Amino acid sequence: MGVHMKEYDIVAVGTGSVMSIISALINKQKDPPSIAVIEKDMPGGICLTRGCIPSKMILYPAELLSHIQEAKKFGIDVKIGKIDFTYVMDRMREKIGEDIHNIRNGLINNKYIDYYPSSGTFVDEYIIKAGDTVMHGDKFLICNGSRPAIPNIRGLDGTDHLTSETFLQMRKLPESMVIIGGGYIAAEYGFFLSKMGSRVTLIGKNERLVPGEEPEISQLLKQILSRDMSIITGYEVFSVKMKGGKKEVTAKDDRGDTVRVKANEVLFATGRESNNDILKPERTGVELDKYGWIKVNKYMETSKSGIWAFGDATGKHMFKHVANHEAEVVYRNAFGDGVKTEAYYHAVPHAIFTYPEVASVGMGEREARERYDVLVGRYRYEDTAKGSAMGIKDCFVKVIVEKDNYRILGAHIIGPHASILIQEIINLMYTGTGNMIPIYRGMHIHPALSEVVQRAFSNLHDH
Repeated sequence: MGVHMKEYDIVAVGTGSVMSIISALINKQKDPPSIAVIEKDMPGGICLTRGCIPSKMILYPAELLSHIQEAKKFGIDVKIGKIDFTYVMDRMREKIGEDIHNIRNGLINNKYIDYYPSSGTFVDEYIIKAGDTVMHGDKFLICNGSRPAIPNIRGLDGTDHLTSETFLQMRKLPESMVIIGGGYIAAEYGFFLSKMGSRVTLIGKNERLVPGEEPEISQLLKQILSRDMSIITGYEVFSVKMKGGKKEVTAKDDRGDTVRVKANEVLFATGRESNNDILKPERTGVELDKYGWIKVNKYMETSKSGIWAFGDATGKHMFKHVANHEAEVVYRNAFGDGVKTEAYYHAVPHAIFTYPEVASVGMGEREARERYDVLVGRYRYEDTAKGSAMGIKDCFVKVIVEKDNYRILGAHIIGPHASILIQEIINLMYTGTGNMIPIYRGMHIHPALSEVVQRAFSNLHDH
């Protein structure tokens, strides 16, 4: 007996940023196409269900605690009675659960969508199987996310451990925690747990904490976060085991020196890996790189005609705001008037939501100097009236511009509200010239914190 195959105009894999395309197709067309949506996890995408949104919901109370703990230096005597970790986590789960429930209902009840809540696996060209259903699609939109990467460490199979995703299901604050990893997820969760009252040790294999940031920002963030937790950098973890009712993590550096740390829990924040081993897009002729990420061109097209991939699926710029930009590009290229649109990555911003915040966009100083004749501007928060009033110490803005034409090449901020302050720089980088002059000439409210950005651009040097 032959397998009955369902036919669709469009098959979407994932329910994150791809849903903006699906919504546009349904809302803007009188006769919407037939659409299948396949999702192996909770609907809503990584950002909503187990990434940026839930993490920021728990990080804000930690930021609030940081402010309260600073009150004393302003003559305010505040005593923190109790920190209810369970409430903080439940509040986040309740809000996220509500959103997931609404998205799921929307998918189930939409008359233009067939929703398949199961893993999708390609079986042949333009043919995919989801659960018990085999379907053929004219066009495929692959936005299937990624998952936490867990390194191959001795003893790990026999030791319970957390990832950045299972962490969000915790109900009880661990007395102590070892975080393995030194990137932004490790920094954010380390900051959160230490503020909640856990004894945190972070072990990163790179010599620098958050090594993707400017060296001086990495150094200052490590210095500040070290007030509340122990940060060990330049050590790679090679074994985890149970010892005396606790988990013992052993790591060594390049010289062979060893450190051992015991804790109640171990959290891995060691990057992300591809989901394409489940999807198997190579079976439909889609080319993967050596790490299993989908290869795409500047139009987000894969090697197979009619199949587009974006978001974490490609392994590049794994941020929600990038996936949203790429979704717009895919929509225009797959369903537009035939004029192709390129994805642009010259000004991809990101932020680390510790306290202080870190925000960056564009090139770092080293890369910029290798490619251009540059001017670099720096300004400290404390040298502005508002920064001084807030008692901010050591935090700063650093900007990099091309010497000949004042085109903004990059900006890097560490300090309160960094993710907001950097936005006026990002917006100028998306104008035709990317010129800094509007910031330099534009009136900035005095004495607002935004003056620190303007003054960084007014303080340019070529050394």
